[in-house]
Amino acid sequence: MELWDLNLRHLSAMAEIARLGTINAAAGAVNLTQPAITQALARLERQLGASLFDRRPDGMTPTEPALLLAPRVDAAMERIGSPHVTMARMRALLALADAGSYTGAAAATGLSMPSLHRAVSDLALATRRKLVERRGKALVFTEAGLRTVRAFRLARSELIAGLSEVEALKGRETRAIAIGAMPLSRARVLPEAVVRFARRYPEVRISIVEGSRVELVEPLRDGMIDFTIGALRDPLPEPDLEQEALFIDMPVVIARSGHPLAGTDASLAELARHEFVMPPVGTPLRDAWDERFTLAGLEPPRVVIETGSVMMIRQMLVGSDRLTVLSPDQLAVELDAGLLQQVAEPVDGMRRTIGITQRSGWRATSVQSAFLATLREVVAV
Repeated sequence: MELWDLNLRHLSAMAEIARLGTINAAAGAVNLTQPAITQALARLERQLGASLFDRRPDGMTPTEPALLLAPRVDAAMERIGSPHVTMARMRALLALADAGSYTGAAAATGLSMPSLHRAVSDLALATRRKLVERRGKALVFTEAGLRTVRAFRLARSELIAGLSEVEALKGRETRAIAIGAMPLSRARVLPEAVVRFARRYPEVRISIVEGSRVELVEPLRDGMIDFTIGALRDPLPEPDLEQEALFIDMPVVIARSGHPLAGTDASLAELARHEFVMPPVGTPLRDAWDERFTLAGLEPPRVVIETGSVMMIRQMLVGSDRLTVLSPDQLAVELDAGLLQQVAEPVDGMRRTIGITQRSGWRATSVQSAFLATLREVVAV
């Protein structure tokens, strides 16, 4: 089932029938006649290949597909916030946002440039918002346009989730999980959870987007990612997100095997005399590390090379006397093989809470909930 083949107004009518119990009551809520809603519902059921209601003399009783889909439609319509938005208009704006130009949007969708222009212009008129503007040769979204794009992306995410749940009832698995993976989650917890989950749900598609929090937070807020796993923030800067703690990580100082500090359990003063490879200033780990030295009245160690790439850090440690501060899980293979070793115990104040970040009010599909449960199982071991 292609999302864009559906009619938003018909979906809204279906959700109103599920809420109010009769076609007559729903007709007033969506400003359609009773015959029009009857025809719309019949068409929607044909498109979905599923019966949405049991027709009874005293009203309409929603079937399981309707019970799964209706709340998603309600959530999507709340995001959209206007009865004047159509699927064609929503699709055009999202295609334009994704491609960055009408030419790219036309290539991506197969729609003509005039039809895309018209749909975006009609949307701006209907919502009384200026959505895009020309600045020289560039096409730029206004603040209202950016807000609308985010709302539409979240609405699309809700609708796709609802449709995938309906398809699963019919025995066709189209559900997917999109995970934002920050460095600490990639070391042990996430791979183990993915392997365990895939054994139970082999047909569910899992996509993992790797990056720092800065790179992942906006895709999460846009609904492009379902949730992220990594170091949590305290306080959480985004009011539309919420966090769940999974475990506490204690970073340690790591060096090559045979390093001059090996076996010494080096003090801060001794560590300060060595060069480190660390993430950039402004990342929680780096800031907490530098703060330990400042509080002790010491200059933080020199950091000539800044990177958050564990692969880069590993190679630079093996071939030099530089040090780093990382979770043992992130370099577990190298530590077990004897290529690297811990040279100092965890430093006070360096503990990090690792957990899940998701959108406030996000409602997981059944398989997304199952994955989160699997993740918690792995952490509990």
